[in-house]
Amino acid sequence: MGGFFGAVGKKSCNFELFFGTDYHSHLGTRRAGLVFYDGKDFNRAIHNIENSPFRTKFDKDVQNMDGYMGIGCISDYEPQPLIIRSHHGTFAITTVSKINNKEELMDRLFENGNSHFLEMSGGDINSTELVAAIINQKENLIDGIRYALELVDGSLSMLLMTPKGIYAARDKYGRTPVVIGKRVTQDEDNPVHEDYEEFCVAFEDFAFQKLGYQNYKSLGPGEIDVITQEGVKTLAAPGSKMKICTFLWVYYGYPSSSYEGVNVEYMRYKCGACLAKRDNVRPDVVAGIPDSGTAHAVGYSNESGIPFSRPFIKYTPTWSRSFMPTIQSKRNMIAKMKLIAVEDLIKDKSLLLIDDSIVRGTQLRETTEFLYASGAKEVHIRPACPPLIYGCKFLNFSRSSSEMDLITRRVIAKLEGTTEVSDEILQQYVDPDSEKYENMVEAIRKELHFTSLRYNRLDDMLGSIGIPVENLCTYCWDGKDIEE
Repeated sequence: MGGFFGAVGKKSCNFELFFGTDYHSHLGTRRAGLVFYDGKDFNRAIHNIENSPFRTKFDKDVQNMDGYMGIGCISDYEPQPLIIRSHHGTFAITTVSKINNKEELMDRLFENGNSHFLEMSGGDINSTELVAAIINQKENLIDGIRYALELVDGSLSMLLMTPKGIYAARDKYGRTPVVIGKRVTQDEDNPVHEDYEEFCVAFEDFAFQKLGYQNYKSLGPGEIDVITQEGVKTLAAPGSKMKICTFLWVYYGYPSSSYEGVNVEYMRYKCGACLAKRDNVRPDVVAGIPDSGTAHAVGYSNESGIPFSRPFIKYTPTWSRSFMPTIQSKRNMIAKMKLIAVEDLIKDKSLLLIDDSIVRGTQLRETTEFLYASGAKEVHIRPACPPLIYGCKFLNFSRSSSEMDLITRRVIAKLEGTTEVSDEILQQYVDPDSEKYENMVEAIRKELHFTSLRYNRLDDMLGSIGIPVENLCTYCWDGKDIEE
C-alpha cells in the first residue's frame, strides 16, 4: 500500500523526517524516498528497498541533505516523492493511492494538452505523476488538489510541498488516514528560551510520538490543510461521508497505531474475543500467525481461557512481512522461510490458529500440512475477518489481476458450476446464516485440509472497532460501498 510523513520545523527537520518515514516501513516494500527543502532548493533521494531496510539505504543521504521542511514516503509500487516544475512553481508530491480510472484520466489530460507520461517497467505509469498532472490543470494548487481528489476513482491521499509549506489532503471518503502532530520546542538559541510550535503530518499516528509530537488533529474525508512554520490552516473543510478501510485494523495497521481514535492492538483483542464467544471447540492451545494474527489469538485466549502458545516464531532480524514481495511465488517462499516452528509445542497437540484473513489459502494450507507432519493432532483455523469475496477496489491490498485468485471465488465458481457468478448469487454466500455460506466454508476447509474452519462474522468484527459501521468500508466482504 504505502505511507508518508512530512515535517516543518524552525530549523533542520532531518532527524524527524528520517525516522518518521522509517516508521511507515510496514506499509510498503518496493521504493522509498525523501525530499528536503532548505529555503532555496529541493533535494531528493529515492532508493529501492526490496532487499534492504529503509534506514540502511538512506543513512548516508540524510547526512548530506538538509532542510527545515520535508516529505518522505514508503511506496509499495511507484518511485516517489516526485519533484514537479509547473506553472504553480516547483513542488514535491507523494501519494497513497489506487487509481482505477488511469486510462480515462490520461485521455482527458491528453485532450487538454498534456503531452506525455513516463512509463514504468511493465507499461504502467506512475500514479503520483498522474496526480500531479491533474493538479496542474487548475489555476491554483488548492483547486488542483480538490480536482484530483474528486476525479480519482479508487482512493487518493497526498502530501504536496512547496516553498511555502506542506499541503496535506485526505482521500475524499477518508479511506486512508492523515494525521497531524504538534510539539512544543524550547529555543536554545534564544536568550529567553521562548517555546515555539512545530508540526508534522503522517499516515500512522505512532510515527511521530517517539519524536516528541502529540496528536494535534486527524484530517476528515476530503479535508485539505497546509502546514507552515506559522502553524496549520484548513483550506478545504472535511466532507460528511467516510469509508475508512476496515483492514487497517484487521491487518495493515501496526499494533501501536490508532485510526479514528481506535487502537489496532485493542481492536484485535476484541476481535479475537468475538471469535471465542461463538466457538465450540476446545483445543489444547491457541496460537496466532505472526504478526497480525497474534493479537487476535491473545484476545481469543483471554476470552476462552484456552492457553496461548507460540508454535511458530518469526525470524524478525531479517525477514519482512509476508505480503511485501509483489511476486506471489516469492511471497509464498518468504512466508514459509521466516516462520520457524517449535516442534515441542506442536507434537500431539490440538491447535487453533488465528490468521488475519484467508486470501488465496496457499500459505495456510502449507502451514497446516507442515503441522500435521510435525505431529499435530488437529489444526483448527479461525480467520479474524469474514471470507473475502470481492477484490478490493480502493486500496492496493493485492496486485492480483483477477478476483478468481481469491479462494472464495474459486470455490463459489466450482459450487455454482460457472465462473460467471452474478452479484445476486454472491450475496447469498455473504450471508453467514445461509446454506450457500456453509457450503462455501466447508469446501474451503476440505481444500485446505483444516480440521475445522470458522470465520469471524462481519457484525462482530465491525463491533470490535466500535465506530459507526456506516463509516467503515466493507466492500471486500459484502460488496457494498457508498450509495451515490
